[in-house]
Amino acid sequence: DRFIEDGDIIEFGQTRLQAILTPGHSPASLSFYCAEDQFVIAGDVLFYGSIGRTDLPGGDHDTLLASIKNKLLPLGDDVRVYPGHMQPTTIGFEKANNPFLK
Repeated sequence: DRFIEDGDIIEFGQTRLQAILTPGHSPASLSFYCAEDQFVIAGDVLFYGSIGRTDLPGGDHDTLLASIKNKLLPLGDDVRVYPGHMQPTTIGFEKANNPFLK
């Protein structure tokens, strides 16, 4: 009935996901964080050892890096990241090893 906005809580069953606006790959990219189970669905924002593309219309490299550094990394090192492609990772692994975040 409406667009999902930054900070909205989506509930289904026993699961609560918080929407986090993470632009850069696209202007309206959203990630979804589950505080209780310590995971984030990052879509095409953050990958194992990489980040999302920014060469498509609406993409912006600096905005993407700011989204990752200001919105995802503060979630905590133990938070598991489920990207849109590739294998899962953790915030801590990406902080220590992702060359785009150095």
